[in-house]
Amino acid sequence: MLPSGRQRLLHNRVHWAKFYLSKAGLVESPKRGVFVATSAGRALLASAPGRIDLQTLLGIPVFAEYYQRFGSSKEPDQSAALEAVGTSTATPEEQIDAAYAVLTKALKADLLMRVVEQSPAFFERLIVELLVGMGYGGSQEDAARQLGRSGDGGVDGVIDEDRLGLDRIYVQAKRYGQGSIVGRPDVQGFVGSLVGFGANKGVFVTTSTFSRQAVEYAKGLQQRVILIDGERLSELMIEFGVGVRLQRTVQIKRLDEDFFADET
Repeated sequence: MLPSGRQRLLHNRVHWAKFYLSKAGLVESPKRGVFVATSAGRALLASAPGRIDLQTLLGIPVFAEYYQRFGSSKEPDQSAALEAVGTSTATPEEQIDAAYAVLTKALKADLLMRVVEQSPAFFERLIVELLVGMGYGGSQEDAARQLGRSGDGGVDGVIDEDRLGLDRIYVQAKRYGQGSIVGRPDVQGFVGSLVGFGANKGVFVTTSTFSRQAVEYAKGLQQRVILIDGERLSELMIEFGVGVRLQRTVQIKRLDEDFFADET
């Protein structure tokens, strides 16, 4: 067992092995609980490598690109975080924070990968879960009835901003694969639909990214249009507990100096 007593060491290592091998294109999962070697994976095995470890995977361009991007976002660099975990100069708090950053980054990447693999109907349910979790739409039933009601005019759905339905938010959701970019024309089409509906609030959600031109265009609009890319989507899913569950809680306690203060 791991020191936490919550998971077996074997299961923990197998999980990370599957995660990295899938990112390297060596393993794929055709259905839940089933993992098979891809043609690239079989070719690697045919070369009879002495071992397959991180250094082996870094020799694969697609994994090297992912690993570099995985550690070069706005958050602390993964390699620096891993170094902090293992260095004796880091304080215990720094080691915990570094490890947490690594785990969170891996979870975000895993979340996006799973979302892209799902059906459009699943993606719609996910958006409903997230919006309700954030306080919009009243109940899941009400939100589900509103979302997906339009289905035309460049709008995928409409959801109440509050429980009384005093104002509404129009939603556009694009489930794109990694590498796809939502450009300014897509956002312009969505804004045109908002004008047609007489709306002034909209949320454009994608599993991929927005182009710089699309982001700049949205900032200068008279309407309030929020762009949520894959990075932000995964952050919100983690923050509001959608598609994730709590595995472990760690409490850090310090000495209470006031308790031992001598008032005599």
